[in-house]
Amino acid sequence: MTKIADAFANGKAFIPFLTCGDPDMETTEKLIVAITQAGADLIELGIPFSDPTAEGPVIQEANLRALSGGTTTDKVFDMVRRVRQSVSIPMVFMTYANVIYSYGADRFLKTAAEIGINGIIVPDVPFEEKQEFEPLCQQYGIDQISMIAPTSHERIRAIASQATGFLYCVSSLGVTGTRSSITTDIGAMVKLVKEVNDIPCAVGFGISTPEQAEAMCRQADGAIVGSAIVKLIAQYGRESIEPVAAYVASMKEGCRKA
Repeated sequence: MTKIADAFANGKAFIPFLTCGDPDMETTEKLIVAITQAGADLIELGIPFSDPTAEGPVIQEANLRALSGGTTTDKVFDMVRRVRQSVSIPMVFMTYANVIYSYGADRFLKTAAEIGINGIIVPDVPFEEKQEFEPLCQQYGIDQISMIAPTSHERIRAIASQATGFLYCVSSLGVTGTRSSITTDIGAMVKLVKEVNDIPCAVGFGISTPEQAEAMCRQADGAIVGSAIVKLIAQYGRESIEPVAAYVASMKEGCRKA
């Protein structure tokens, strides 16, 4: 059974994000296999939601495309069951509290564990409210991934001290999207974390080029990329397998150089 730590066991991790069901579930399934072969170390799978507050326009539009195509939580679970027959790297769900509540939190987390999901990221549940899902996550052996933003040192330390799986370091305040430059002192954030918890730190929000991935991986344990991949899928649709796999391979190479 894979666990999240495996993603960081062989150098710097590259973590791509996909919105499940964009452009359709069959393509998502093929993409997961292709990006694993291209060097992804862990995959974040977005379960679409009608009001994804942490997302910029690129991923918002992907959520709407997936929902209008008939994507449901059950269809996502079925797809993961199929893909787990050939893909063994860690996978985590990124979704919103509403999606989990409407499915039934116990049933959602129990099923996620059964199909081989290793963690969940719920951006609209702040650290102060993580008890909402924490007991169930612990019961079913799922890591609830915490996010830290460039805020107060005390808050970063508090979140880090209780973090499991890996820590998602948000490179800049605001929503997801590609950025031309990242100015946050990621190294300082990571240093604060490691003072209280020896947990892998991966950086997301705004990374789109191999050079940015390399720069982030010099300061952290991995790079997370969503919007740049989702843009390619929006552009190529069902023909996106090869361009996305080539992009993931180039980004993994950037991480390796760090």
